[in-house]
Amino acid sequence: MRTLLEQLRIIIIFVLLGGLGWAIIENIYTINEATEGYSWLSALAILVLLFVLYRNKLQFSGWYQGDGRKKLPRNVSITLIFTSIMLIIAPFILGSLLS
Repeated sequence: MRTLLEQLRIIIIFVLLGGLGWAIIENIYTINEATEGYSWLSALAILVLLFVLYRNKLQFSGWYQGDGRKKLPRNVSITLIFTSIMLIIAPFILGSLLS
């Protein structure tokens, strides 16, 4: 039962925080028409950032108390965060290069 509750919690976190993040970033991409076609890259960036947030912080405050709970290694976290930042910036670069 705890596992099911934790899965439901993960879905709610990703939907709410992902939707909030997308609502904020979407307005930035609508300023320039060339970037709108590549705005899906920022959706991937938001999902990666939420994954890092969950694995490093949120999983320790949930219902699941199993043995598999551990933080991501520091190098992996930094790499994923850097990748997310690059994915957020990429539509501006691609929009200016390909338009």
